[in-house]
Amino acid sequence: MTTSHKNELIVVSGSSSGMGAATARELARRGYHVLAGVRREVDAEMIRGEGIEPVILDITVPEQVHALVDRVAADEGGRPLRAIVNNAGIAVNAPVETLPLDQWRRQFDVNLFGHIAVTQALLPFLHESRGRVVNISSLGGKIAMPTYGAYAGAKYALEAVSDALRREVAPHGVQVVVVEPGGVRTEMTPHGIERAKAFVAEMTPANERRYGRLMQAIINQATDFTRNGVSAEAAAVIIADATTAPKPRARYTIGRDAALLTRLTRLLSDAALDRMSEANLRPHYPKPAGARSS
Repeated sequence: MTTSHKNELIVVSGSSSGMGAATARELARRGYHVLAGVRREVDAEMIRGEGIEPVILDITVPEQVHALVDRVAADEGGRPLRAIVNNAGIAVNAPVETLPLDQWRRQFDVNLFGHIAVTQALLPFLHESRGRVVNISSLGGKIAMPTYGAYAGAKYALEAVSDALRREVAPHGVQVVVVEPGGVRTEMTPHGIERAKAFVAEMTPANERRYGRLMQAIINQATDFTRNGVSAEAAAVIIADATTAPKPRARYTIGRDAALLTRLTRLLSDAALDRMSEANLRPHYPKPAGARSS
């Protein structure tokens, strides 16, 4: 029998699709009232359901973050905010040399600064409820593959911010949890692949010679990585557990790949990790023109 938590609110950003939508549904199934952040009205209608109240929320737009604060403060039932799940994110893959600075800033705005803005705005409510912040990081927050500089950079930073915040608010009864997914079958990776292809098409001839084959290998690897990943629904169960467990761990991983690789980053030298990264990527390189398949 499901326990009713309808007298408690949980905010989930990035709920339009993928892990965010699945997490909103899983938390609602467990009896919570979920404020599901989406960017468009059409997405709001798609996610709306029992226990799920969509709110228009682009975490990089201050006015929408302020509106979320007003919604929580003015809750008709006076329900406490139990947790925020900072899930919104984008993926931009390109070599450090070639990625325009505005794309670096966009990546950090969405994957780091937006989460900080939401957390700062809602922490007063969590102090009152002795609630929880759940930050959705990534395997990329532990190991940075080629072309993942901007994405991994933002996720590494989110990990550091989470550690600092956890130690700051623990004395006040607020918990901070990090979730590190590996390969998950969501819409974000295909969108990232399309962006990567667009960057390849816009490369200068010199950069295409340097990085064209690498980018194709990364695209091929990401396609396979996602195809073999866990479902968004399976990931949502772990995120919901991290959000609601009475005594949560500081970190959760999603998928065997994330569990294994996060351990290896603590055990292997940088040189060994470089070799492992190269070996994992090698099968995904396009064959030279005229090469025969074995």
